[in-house]
This record gives sequence, structure tokens and C-alpha cells, in this order.
Amino acid sequence: MKFETPAGANPIDRMEVVGKAHDRIDGPLKTTGRAPYAYEHREIPANPAYGVILGAGIARGRLKSLDTSAAERAPGVLVVVTAANAGPLGQSGMNTAPLLGGPEIVHYHQAIALVVARTFEEATAAAALLRPDYAPEAGRFDLAVASRDPALPPGQGAEQAGSSFGDFDAAFAAAPVKVDQTYATPPEAHAMMEPHASIAWWEGERLTAWTSNQMIAWGRKSVAETLKIAPENVRIMSPYIGGGFGGKLFLRTDMVMAALGARAAKCPVKVVLQRPLMFNNTTHRPATIQRLRLGAEHDGTITAIAHENVYANMVDGSDDSSTNQTQFLYAGANRLTKTRQAVVDWPEGNAMRAPGEATGLMALEVAMDELAEGLGMCPVKLRIHNDTQVAPENPSKAFSQRHLVACLQQGAERFGWDRRSKAGTRREGDLLIGMGVAAAYRGNINMTSAARVKLDGKGHATVETDMTDIGTGSYTILAQTAAEMLGLPMSAVTVTLGDSSFPVSAGSGGQWGANSSTSGLYAACVKLRGQVCAKLGLDPAEATFAKGQVTAGNRSFALSDAGAMVAEDTMQWGQIAKDYVQATFGAHFVEVSVDAWTGEIRVRRMLAVCDAGRILNPKTARSQMIGAMTMGVGGALMEELAVDTRFGHFVNHDLAGYEVPVHLDIPHQEVIFLDTPDDKVSPMKAKGVGELGLCGVAAALANAVYNATGVRVREYPVTLDKLLDKLPQPV
Repeated sequence: MKFETPAGANPIDRMEVVGKAHDRIDGPLKTTGRAPYAYEHREIPANPAYGVILGAGIARGRLKSLDTSAAERAPGVLVVVTAANAGPLGQSGMNTAPLLGGPEIVHYHQAIALVVARTFEEATAAAALLRPDYAPEAGRFDLAVASRDPALPPGQGAEQAGSSFGDFDAAFAAAPVKVDQTYATPPEAHAMMEPHASIAWWEGERLTAWTSNQMIAWGRKSVAETLKIAPENVRIMSPYIGGGFGGKLFLRTDMVMAALGARAAKCPVKVVLQRPLMFNNTTHRPATIQRLRLGAEHDGTITAIAHENVYANMVDGSDDSSTNQTQFLYAGANRLTKTRQAVVDWPEGNAMRAPGEATGLMALEVAMDELAEGLGMCPVKLRIHNDTQVAPENPSKAFSQRHLVACLQQGAERFGWDRRSKAGTRREGDLLIGMGVAAAYRGNINMTSAARVKLDGKGHATVETDMTDIGTGSYTILAQTAAEMLGLPMSAVTVTLGDSSFPVSAGSGGQWGANSSTSGLYAACVKLRGQVCAKLGLDPAEATFAKGQVTAGNRSFALSDAGAMVAEDTMQWGQIAKDYVQATFGAHFVEVSVDAWTGEIRVRRMLAVCDAGRILNPKTARSQMIGAMTMGVGGALMEELAVDTRFGHFVNHDLAGYEVPVHLDIPHQEVIFLDTPDDKVSPMKAKGVGELGLCGVAAALANAVYNATGVRVREYPVTLDKLLDKLPQPV
């Protein structure tokens, strides 16, 4: 099926199951420990061996030698795998750095060896006996220095992306009110609860693996490319994932090393990345240095807007899209965006929840606050005043839907924005109190997605798709979709996910998972409904499926009367996906307190108002939103990978040194969904929310801290040491 025209009335519009707040199907399994994660599966042909990875102790240079003899003699050791005996490996286009290093080392903790032993303890002890000898080389480890290097050739720091509309330079020069500031965001870690883990085994030339991967089809292709085997000889299963946030979009070394170890040891091998390796060996959110220039008339009309971004990544690393939202969020006749890579020899930077918008809005929405201050204008009113219903750089192209103004207005009323005081003036004893606001934007992405639906002839349906559930509720919303389309109760639908032998879905990432995967299932259900009607002699255009019955005209049958049958289809996207700007919008409001003596920041209240099309399940959607809002607190106040600019590694590479928010850091969180079905995006009329909830949160917090203290911090995270010597004197 191809989605080419706006969705008319369809079976989803009945909203008897879809749109309702259902508990997560996987919830009882996870809370009782019965949901097997990648490292815990026991459906393997023999007792597994255990692999422990050794990561490189330098960030740049060569591995001169690696003495494995003592490790190979250690008790229980079956094999030690290195680049010297692993055989020729390919390079997946989705991996920037080789997943097995040696002799060249391109980043700290790049995998250089795997010790396989009968027990995890034996493998760990033997890995400590490996003796690498390095030849370190000088590297580029300081973003501030690398960002000033103008001599890098194309592909290594040259201008990579940007846009221009109107005459920014002239308009900015003429603007009576201006902002020209630079903001910095640090590298951040995904720090998900479940580490990267895999179990791999071979049956002849066929490789089977349980792994933790958000995108099954991408992973299967990358494994085949890396191991130089046919994709049809690879089966990957990932039915439960304990968090990903983009860090498990791509093949990582745990999967490759498990496969290499299993082949060498001739038995199944389990590999889990030690927590310190996760921070340096896997990907992270790239650090940025962003310059924002805004020019406006005295009435608040933006006449000039420029956003320039320099981001850190290794050579040939993925691009950064931190200027993306600036092309769409506000009106303005004269515009400029630029993006440039600064090459560093850190581990690879890549997608992390709301890539681009998360960091871009941390800068843009603080700059908007500064512009409002310069104008003497309410920050909410400034944003509303500069709303647009067309793409600012392509005025002939409208948004499919855009309700940013409603988000800001409803949020301001609910939050009590009219009680906001002038910066640094509201006190409660020793506490300085402030409110902040930020707009949220995240583009809507549609991904081709397929599903298979089976009827067993007894009124029960089974859904099969390689879609994954990373804690987002995929099992539940897919069950809701099938139940709605086939007129069945949720209890009569079984959803099976995360197996590469199933039809290829959208996968989980980029906020595209829910809308795309349910649309693929919708297509399969439409085909199945047609088959049922053909079997029962009914007109599918007139048939309704409800309460286990199929009815057309004055004829009605039990769904089970159609017998057992199977349908499979794929949802693809036609020109309509390009005819409109498709995006989600929101507004974040935050209240904080700052201790006037210590500078300690506490978040007191949070509110998010979301414009994201039809909400398929308000309970799971709210869960996604408050999780993202919590991550925004981390990005604003504590999360930062500290770079050792001498040796090129992230120093705080564990959960003791890399701080993330805990329950006591998070206050009451409120979420409002506008719930406005968008008929131009899909037959589900839905869009994603999982990343929108993060977009703008950090800026709203930074703006709240400024409102509380009168101190503007432009370098994240906003920590007390950046406030302490500038705070108003305690009373």
C-alpha cells in the first residue's frame, strides 16, 4: 500500500481501541523478570561460553603487538580473538570506525581483543593477562582548538550544510534590536540501563544472534557486510530492549565480537560490553559550539535569523543537524544556517534522542529568551508573534498541521505564566524562584514498514514484524491497531516483534516508529480484511469488523467463520510526504529554585503541551514524554562527558561519574496532548512524541535559572559553579 492522498475516514477512526489508555502488554513480563533481554536468552543449542572484550588504552596510534600467551593458558579459556586471527572483515557503511581495532587504533576503548572462556569470571581474569604494546600518536582531542582549524580539506571540517534565504547580513545590520551570542553543548552519553549485549552461534554457515538493537534490518545488513557473509545467512532477534536512545541504532562491537568468538570457539558465545566501554566504545551525542544571531523590530517581528554550528566528530563521522529546526520554527524574511565539522579523535558521535533538535533548541530557545529580554517583551508572546503556517525558506510549502500557538497559549494558562516575575526578584527565603519557557520542534519522518497478520480460524490474530520495543510501547500500540482493524478485543491479539525472519518494519528511532509501524500493520490488516470478505462473500467497501463479527448490509458472520489465513503488506509513502512540511510541535514550561547561598538548582514543576497528531495510546505516550522531559533535565543540569584533552578519552565513563537524573531530581510532571489527527501524514493520522518531549526542555530550564537569578549561562550543563560568584546576595 502507498500513502499518496490525505487519509479519509477509515476503520481507525472508530477509536474503540486506538486512542485509549491501555496498559503496556510487556509491563507484567518486565516487572516480574520474565521478559528475556539479549544476554539472558536460553533458547540456544548448547551451553554458551562467555566473551570479555579488551578496549584500546590509547585514543590514536598503533598496536605494535599484543601478547595473548598468558591469557590463552589461563583456566577455562577457549580462544582469544584479535585482528591477527579474526580473518578479513568488511566495513559497514553505518559504522565510521572499525569495530575490531588493530594494528591501527582510531579511538580510545576501540575493541582490540576478545577472550572466550567457559565462565564469565574466567574470561574476565584472562582478559587482565593480555599485554598490549602501543605506539601512541598525537591526536586532536580539544574541540575548542579543532573548531579554529581552517585548513582541513573537504570532508574533514569543511562547510557541510546550510541554507540561505533573503539577505541576512543587511537585515541584521539594520535591525534595531539584536542578539549575537555563542552557546556550547558537551558530548553526552546514551547511558541506557541495559548494556550492549549479544549471544551468537553458528550452524554451518548460518549465524543466529540474540542482540540489543533498535533497527533489526539495519543490523542484519551491517553484520553481513562486516563478516562478509550473505544476509540470508544472518538471523537477528531482539524482542526486548532495555533502552537505546539511538545508541543501539547501529551494529556495535558486542555483536561482531560475539560472532567472531562463536566461530573460533565453535560454540555459542555471550558478550556484554562492560559499562566503561559503553561510553568510549559506542556512540555519543556530538558536542557543539553554536552562534545565534537574531534581529528584530521593536514590535518583536524577527527580520534576521542566523544559526551557525560547529560540531565535533571523527573523520568521516555522521553529520550533525543542530540547525535543522531553525529553518522551520519561526518566521523571518532573512535567514542563514551553516554547519561545519571540527575533526577530533574522540569516539564516534552519532544519533542520540532527538539528534539535532535537542542541541539546536538548547541554543535557539535561549537566544529567543535573550531577544525577548532585549525587546522588553514576554517570551511567550514573542514566540507567538513570530509563528508561521508555511516553511519560512519555502513559503509555497505549508505545514501539514501546526498548532504551536495553541501549545504556548494553553501551556501559559495552565502553568500560571502570568505570575512570572522579573529576573532575580522572586524569593522564598533563601531560594530564588524562576520560570522558563521554550518551544519544541521535531520533524516528522515516515519510514517504509511491513507487517504480517495471521488469523487462526478461532478468532485470534497474530502480528509478526521485525519492529522493536525499546520501552516505548510498540507491543501495545500494534495490538491496539490490529484489534481496531479486525474488530477484536486486545486479548485476542498476539504481537511478536524483533526477529529478522519477520517482515521488515520501520524499526525504533527518529520518532518514526509508532506511526510508521502501525501504518504498515494497517496495510496488512486492510489486505486481510479483503481476504476475509472474499471468503465470506461480502463487499469489503461496506464491511465493518466489530466485536468478533464481520457485517455488510444485512449479513453478518463471526470472524472465525473465515477460517485461517495470512496477509502481509508494506506501507510506503508517496509524494504527499514531500508536499507538506510534516513536524511535531510543543511548548515546555519549567519552574526552578536556586539556593542563593550555594547555587544548588532544583526543578519544582514541569509542563509539556504537545501537538503530535492523533495520540494512539495516551498512557504510553505520556510515559514517553515524561521520560524525555527527565532526560532534558539531565542535559540541562548535569550530563557531560568530560574529555581528557591530553589523551583523548571520556574520563567519566561509568554511571558513578556520568550523572543522570534520579527520582529525587524530578518533580511533578504534567503533559497535555492536543490530539489533533493529521490526515496528511498516514492512515493512522498520528505522529511521534518520544523525541518531542526532549526538544526544548534544557532551554526552558536554562531560561528558568536566568529568571530566578539574573545570571545567564550559555555553556551547558548549567552547574552551580557557573552561577555561584554571580548570584544576588542572600537576604
